Amino acid sequence: MEETTALLEEMLRRENMFDARSRVKSNAGAAGVDGKTVDELDGYLREHWLRIREELRSGTYHPQPVRKVEIPKPGGKGTRTLGIPTVLDRLLQQALLQVMTPMFDPTFSDASFGFRPGRGTHQAIERAREHIASGRTWVVDLDLEKFFDRVNHDVLMARVARRVKDKRVLLLIRRFLQAGMMEGGLVSPREEGTPQGGPLSPLLSNVLLDELDKELEQRGHVFVRYADDCNVYVRSKGSGERVMASLERFLRERLRLTVNREKSAVARPWERKFLGYTVTRNRPVKLKVSPASERRLKDKLQPILRAGRGRALAQTIGLLKPILKGWKAYFRKAEVKAAFRSLDEWLWRKLRALVWRQWKTPTTRAKRLMLRGLTPQEAYRAAHCGAGPWRMARSHELERALPTSELRTLGLVMLVETQGRLSFSP
Repeated sequence: MEETTALLEEMLRRENMFDARSRVKSNAGAAGVDGKTVDELDGYLREHWLRIREELRSGTYHPQPVRKVEIPKPGGKGTRTLGIPTVLDRLLQQALLQVMTPMFDPTFSDASFGFRPGRGTHQAIERAREHIASGRTWVVDLDLEKFFDRVNHDVLMARVARRVKDKRVLLLIRRFLQAGMMEGGLVSPREEGTPQGGPLSPLLSNVLLDELDKELEQRGHVFVRYADDCNVYVRSKGSGERVMASLERFLRERLRLTVNREKSAVARPWERKFLGYTVTRNRPVKLKVSPASERRLKDKLQPILRAGRGRALAQTIGLLKPILKGWKAYFRKAEVKAAFRSLDEWLWRKLRALVWRQWKTPTTRAKRLMLRGLTPQEAYRAAHCGAGPWRMARSHELERALPTSELRTLGLVMLVETQGRLSFSP
């Protein structure tokens, strides 16, 4: 769509609103400050839509505050702030997103992959590997300090206004940006930032950071950006340090954004992670799971495993299944499978230790082991062993009594598919 002064009418077009409604309902999500759920949306619209539409057209519509939610960051270091709009405001943001995306997305850089139709993390990772394989074996890894919390509204709106000429839409976007944030019943005004949680925030972040992309392209750099994660690939450390210094100055002066120097670095790509992946040091360059991603998965599984003592093993495995399937799908691009094998063995051992704890007493343990095929001598020796559950989980006796094939039968997702008998490595 070209620049227009009738963008609001395109947003309010019946077909567009119905598409937005379907998308919001399918995404479900938590209620906003008014407590209304997606199931209540249709009834509310039947009663109030004519008034809401007129307020949008007259420029008198005011979004409600967003509900503040703090979620832990990956790795457990700090929290990330989400701002959950009401269901109605999510609907309006989604409708606006659908008419703005065709205006902006075709003009975005080919090196930008985050929150864009037909693009995703796997393409970004593949592109990064191509740059490294081409001989650019130094990376300028940029981390923007609290990006979504620090976006300057005036700077952002100036970029949006270059394409959007409908003043009613510009006013509506600014009101979405400035809608207060409610926490504990109190509303705080918002003078900067576009908190994650609303459908429009990802597009607005790309609108702002597209200026960074264009600057990098103009300078002739090769890079990959996914949302606020940006890696620039260069051939030497000195070149990388010059790029880092100049980009830090550009971001501060032009976009009023701050580079987090503690988390940013000029380094070898195999010393850094990008979207959970890293690469091998030797050629050919291969993708692998970063150590931080391994730790993150273990941290996510630990609460389920700790609570498993009071559950049937099949139930615990059922709770692990969706997490493991999602992790396996996300990291399917990894060509080095060492992390997969290590995590499989760690999980098998955790589950055996869990069962050993459930059996509790030496008498019960001996009976269970005999029922599972061990001789009385083997069963009594293992049951009365003074080793703890974690050490016993690696014993040949417990491995025979609870083979990995049984864990698979109970539904456990194997990160590495292995032919034949499955067991711990010696």
